[in-house]
Amino acid sequence: MIREMSSYIEELHERQSISEGDEKSIARQHSKGRLTARERVDLLFDAGTFTEIDTLVLPRYDEYVGGKKSQYGDGVVTGFGLVNGRRVFVASQDAGVMGGSLGEMHANKIVKAMRMAIKYGCPFIAINDSGGARIQEGVDSLGGYARIFDANCEASGVIPQISVIMGPCAGGAVYSPALTDFVFMTQQSYMFITGPNVVKAVMQEDVSFEELGGGLMHSQESGVCHFLTSDDRECLNRVRNLLSFLPGNNQDDPPYIPPLDDPERLCPELEKLVPTDPSKSYDVRQVITSVVDDGRFFEVHQLWAENMVVGYARLNGYVVGIVANQPMVLAGCIDIKASIKATHFIRVCDAYNIPIITLQDVPGFLPGREQEFGGIIRNGARMIYAYSEATVPKLMMILRKSYGGAYCVMSSKGLRGDLIYAWPNAEIAVMGAEGAVNILFRREVDSAENPAARRQELVADYEKKFNNPYVAASRGLIDDVVEPRDTRRLLIKSLELTLSKRERREPRKHGISPM
Repeated sequence: MIREMSSYIEELHERQSISEGDEKSIARQHSKGRLTARERVDLLFDAGTFTEIDTLVLPRYDEYVGGKKSQYGDGVVTGFGLVNGRRVFVASQDAGVMGGSLGEMHANKIVKAMRMAIKYGCPFIAINDSGGARIQEGVDSLGGYARIFDANCEASGVIPQISVIMGPCAGGAVYSPALTDFVFMTQQSYMFITGPNVVKAVMQEDVSFEELGGGLMHSQESGVCHFLTSDDRECLNRVRNLLSFLPGNNQDDPPYIPPLDDPERLCPELEKLVPTDPSKSYDVRQVITSVVDDGRFFEVHQLWAENMVVGYARLNGYVVGIVANQPMVLAGCIDIKASIKATHFIRVCDAYNIPIITLQDVPGFLPGREQEFGGIIRNGARMIYAYSEATVPKLMMILRKSYGGAYCVMSSKGLRGDLIYAWPNAEIAVMGAEGAVNILFRREVDSAENPAARRQELVADYEKKFNNPYVAASRGLIDDVVEPRDTRRLLIKSLELTLSKRERREPRKHGISPM
């Protein structure tokens, strides 16, 4: 019997409607304060641009142990569309289908979308909302996770990868987000290797879901989460903002936006914002917003390792990554967490052709038993490696303190920094004058008729001879001493010069970064 085309179309629509879920599962998701997989996709992409693929994929089983039925799409929505007018791929897990659990075909859909993103040079976004491995599929589910991890590794440094945690993400599933460039979490989501029940049984510890793996914990303590948001809508809006700073792939430049801010604009407010007294603190974010286009700074890892500030901005329309010491926290000292935070950010910038601007005001590495036991040597070396390895333009402005090893590790000339400037109040030396005098002239000070007066004389003499920017300038270790008000104008001129930078390195399979 020959059928009319309308009957074929009706059948297609019936199958498609099954893949979209039922009212009961949608209501259940909304009751948890979460959107559905397709609602999230609609919010992420520019209106009317999303194209779904593998809509009618089915698992190998019609019915599972326990009576669970298979469903078209197998619990994940995959496809491509436009975000801010630029092509992006997505995989959005559907908690309404077997709890969003990952089986063989579910995993195959995700890997297929990832490999398409790699092939066509587009960012990939994974929206996680899953109960974990599909127990009924056994090792097929575990093999699916391994294939996803492998695709994450293949995509690393080739296309931007963003993980968005909008529900549960537990067990082995957490390692895919950990392999990506950025992790977003909502306050309704959580991530952990083993849940509270297992922790209770094995470790005899009572801990809640939020305490063990909530977004706030991962934003403040573990550093796993780069961005914490209140709900799904805010989260997806911030994902769109982040994408506005990233290129489609490692062969493209970051998106340029014609500036409205004057490239010749002076910043006289900086002269009062940063105290010349090195013992006084200030918020380096105010320096950043004073200098960048329109005062807009998109901070990354805001709640973790707060003594180091990193994030994206624009200078005369060009995207830049900013790394800055934060004097308000630990006096801007570099500790283990700050080293890790800066290292990851520098490597992401270098992978995606984003110039790095360092604003330095650092008294050194944080001392103490806890830091030494925790491996500050190894972790500090990671930051050295990242700065040295980076081939993008590297500019630095020394705002105030630049002491000891901390001077060396942050984009110094020795680490191939391109252009380095210092404000006239900058102190560039092995250590501060007070500390140096205490070590070098302790006996002389103690034996003086007026120890306090003699100490001040020696401190002033040390500052004149060593602890100022002019000594470094005379050796060519910085490129110039500049007025604070000229910071924006000078960074823009230097950036536009170095955008054409080409740097060749010795051929090798890969370096061995300190781990």
